[in-house]
Amino acid sequence: MTSKTILSTVLALGLAGSALADGHEPVKVGFVYVGPIGDGGWTYQHDQGRLAVEEEFGDAVETVYQELVPEGADAERVITQMALQGADLIFTTSFGYGPATNAVAARFPDVKFEHATGFMREHPNVSTYDARFYEGRAVTGHIAGNLTETNKIGYIASFPIPEVIQGINSSFLHAQKVNPDVEMVVTWVYTWFDPSKEADAARAMIDQGVDVILQHTDSTAPQSAAEEANANGGRVFTFGQASDMAEFKPTPRVASIIDEWSPYYIERVQAVIDGTWEQTAHWGGMPEGEVVIGEITDAVPAEVKAEAEDMVARITEGEYHPFTGPINRQDGTPWLAEGEVADDATLATMDFYVEGVTGQIPN
Repeated sequence: MTSKTILSTVLALGLAGSALADGHEPVKVGFVYVGPIGDGGWTYQHDQGRLAVEEEFGDAVETVYQELVPEGADAERVITQMALQGADLIFTTSFGYGPATNAVAARFPDVKFEHATGFMREHPNVSTYDARFYEGRAVTGHIAGNLTETNKIGYIASFPIPEVIQGINSSFLHAQKVNPDVEMVVTWVYTWFDPSKEADAARAMIDQGVDVILQHTDSTAPQSAAEEANANGGRVFTFGQASDMAEFKPTPRVASIIDEWSPYYIERVQAVIDGTWEQTAHWGGMPEGEVVIGEITDAVPAEVKAEAEDMVARITEGEYHPFTGPINRQDGTPWLAEGEVADDATLATMDFYVEGVTGQIPN
């Protein structure tokens, strides 16, 4: 994606320029997307949240979006344009949009900004929101450790940021608990959405003997690569990422981590309508209904499926935290003692692998 990428703006059907019966203009809500809404993953799921906002509020809102917005200068230009066009609330839905979001917020103090997966809140009109994806990774890691026959599972990683490192560690820890011999192959692709790179990474893993692939990238290309391998006599399993990726059921996709943004988007739009919006740093997960495990197919043994569903229930009820000690760092030094639970501050800045993960985290 370059600055020449054509950026599309879509208005909510029938709402452009409409006014409410009481004479108030509809609240205008913007969404900035790093990928295409048809990616089948991250951006698709955020756009489902946008559509949920339209369904919830009807003509009380008007939504706009722009897809395929690169992180950096292009993002600042797009966010600025939305603010100039009268947006009251803007959701910027990729980690790399943080600097641009805050730069525009400084110039438009009356506009509310919500930055997904970020940490920068330099102005009172900027909030951040994230989901505890590592909760879902614990479940898929448990399934992966049980399914692998080669004892090699793979993880296609996007960028070396805490959110992604949490996912690698959580997946590995829970795979290792059920399979002490498991190894994890981590491949960094340095992109959120690039089907070609994601497919190449998946194929390379399969060539190395990996038979279960997890991902923190946005396209369905790894699913297609696994499907291709299976059609040629292979046995490779995958997990849907961000959205269900149900078209690949019952195999290679045997379960999924679904990002359910709708409750948060509806809540924050309602706050703007009510005039109660305040800066916040939101981090929801299974208890809030924001991290959902999609259907576990019959390709997973019934006992393993039951164990995974029990883990979901215990996380949802607050009875289990995926980062509960004893856990050591990669170098063997203690991190969490027996029964100790990781605090959010450490998780939000995680920059280390746990013991057993090989390789180094890139700078």
